[in-house]
Amino acid sequence: MQADLLIVNIGELATTVGHSDRPQCGSELGKLAIYQDSFLAVKAGRILALGPMAESEQYRGPDTEVIDAEGKAVLPGFVDPHTHLVFDGWRERELAMKLAGKPYLEILAAGYGILSTVRATRQASLELLVQDAKQSLDRMLLHGTTTVEAKSGYGLTTESELKQLQAARQADQEHPVDIVSTFLGAHAVPPEYKHDSEAFVDLLIEEMLPAVAAQDLATFCDVFCEQGVFSIEQSRRILQAAKKHGFKLKLHADEIVALGGAELAAELGATSADHLLQASPAGIKAMADTGVIAVLLPATSFTLRSAKGADAAAMLEAGCAIALATDFNPGTCPTESMQIVQTMAWQVLGLTPAQALAASTINSAHAIGVANEVGSLEVGKAADFVIYDAPNLDFVAYHFGVNLAQHVFKHGRQVVRAGHLCYSEI
Repeated sequence: MQADLLIVNIGELATTVGHSDRPQCGSELGKLAIYQDSFLAVKAGRILALGPMAESEQYRGPDTEVIDAEGKAVLPGFVDPHTHLVFDGWRERELAMKLAGKPYLEILAAGYGILSTVRATRQASLELLVQDAKQSLDRMLLHGTTTVEAKSGYGLTTESELKQLQAARQADQEHPVDIVSTFLGAHAVPPEYKHDSEAFVDLLIEEMLPAVAAQDLATFCDVFCEQGVFSIEQSRRILQAAKKHGFKLKLHADEIVALGGAELAAELGATSADHLLQASPAGIKAMADTGVIAVLLPATSFTLRSAKGADAAAMLEAGCAIALATDFNPGTCPTESMQIVQTMAWQVLGLTPAQALAASTINSAHAIGVANEVGSLEVGKAADFVIYDAPNLDFVAYHFGVNLAQHVFKHGRQVVRAGHLCYSEI
């Protein structure tokens, strides 16, 4: 069959194979199919074939676009399963407070942190939020990310939360990067409910969740389950209510203190629990036993100057599925680059480049429910892939601090050419 697009002379093509129905768990994380001197063929936006160069000619026709990879590495597009994409109000002024040693919860209690972004986001127009989100999506795309999850959580009123989710929907429609939306109304207790968090939980359950469900604006519901934010019982109430409205569940869990968020995620059958720096051995085992994916955010612990990262080794030993994400947000992790997360994965978490790739592609796709479409380069799946200015997978994690993504393809269409956006040409 004639291909629409043929990528030839690939130096190394690396991908997981055969895990579209389940993530790679425990010791199997990082088991890849690696093709040397290979090709990739695309038809109608999907992968038609891949394999050794000697087999490529059968897919070449008179109308086939042929691109020479010049011996460079081809990897699946990154799937970023934890971002706070839609907001107004960057927080660079908090850097001095962090350097002075003030802990995150103290910064939050002083009215900074999430709450300063909440004030700006409430005031921002829908048009501004869409514009800013698309600028961040451009940066993600330039660095090889082709699918993202986007959370609300900077409105904390029904109107503002809906506005954030509507902005994510519009950005999804107008930008090549695919967006899976998450309702995170329980991101913080807003100032007007500072002394009555239970009343805010009631508002979330009785008004916000039904409104988001009625407009079908989100696939997932998330809660920041943390000391000083939402308790285990409050988180349970919100997520149980979300489940009744048809939302899949996520949880910001055990980031700062060991509150029992990992155990709660397992109890409720959440798709993922994220952060997990302080997760207990019992919580990790419960997640492994129930199939909750551990989404780890090493760039966040780096920017928070944490003394430790999540215990990835214990999670793998317990048989957990691990995914990786940026946690892109305006305060605690202002980066859109999944490439830097690859470096952090081996520097902070001790993962190999192969493990980091699997955790950033097929496992992260499972963490947002899209692994049947993206996350690996297999026949029939969406042709989302990147040609890197690198000879192999290891080099992408090894050579950090620069953008190595040279050409990016989304659904078989080139959206980045020679390091520059070109999707407006489509």
